[in-house]
Amino acid sequence: MIASTFDLSGKTALVLGGTSGIGQALSLGLASAGADVIASSRRAAQVAETAAQIRALHRTTLECCSDVTDRSSLMALREQILHTFGKLDILVNCAGITSRAPTLDFSEAAWNRILETNLTGTLRACQVFGEPMLARGYGRILNIASLSTFVAFHEVAAYSASKAAVGSLTKSLAVEWSRKGVTVNAIAPGVFRTDLNASLLDSSPRGQEILLRTPIGRFGKTEELVGAAIFLASDAASFVTGEILVVDGGYLASGVNQ
Repeated sequence: MIASTFDLSGKTALVLGGTSGIGQALSLGLASAGADVIASSRRAAQVAETAAQIRALHRTTLECCSDVTDRSSLMALREQILHTFGKLDILVNCAGITSRAPTLDFSEAAWNRILETNLTGTLRACQVFGEPMLARGYGRILNIASLSTFVAFHEVAAYSASKAAVGSLTKSLAVEWSRKGVTVNAIAPGVFRTDLNASLLDSSPRGQEILLRTPIGRFGKTEELVGAAIFLASDAASFVTGEILVVDGGYLASGVNQ
């Protein structure tokens, strides 16, 4: 009985930004839990590669590119999913970008680009894919927040502002949509090593400071986010909504570590 509440068999999931790093780990994790998974992003080669890995898990998928800054691409993706699967049960919003620079010198164009992807892109996806969920009376939406939803990181003000707003948006949508059968939650990852940040984490003072402030004593592995995603996407979390589940090795609990 307990195991069955975490089983995603028969569910259809979409992971936007789901073909690299954390997003790819969540795509494959949801597939391992039984869901048919569409992992979508802007890069066709990564979409094809991740789709092949999903099929290797004996799950059904589609190879569809999309861009969260382009509503028409999301609408086209929605039509393909509904035509193929007839429904969408789970949406994971994992598409995001960042840029580091002193805030005094940060251009409005760069600021707007980050908010357009991280915040407005999340809203746009929730609107496009939340509509058929609300019409059907069932859905699980998982947004990806950040440690910077709660605390500031040096010289990434735009990213931090966008992720703080994603946390607020998550709660607002939960208030509006939960009575209609669509729960909305977020996962706030700590610092996880990926191909893009490995050199920064391993060989910079910034990486060493993060490591010092993480009580568990290491950076996260992307697969360590999968359990949180499966929980929030499953019937085990049927009474959980408007929550931001932090998976950070104790970072936010940290005061003095030595």
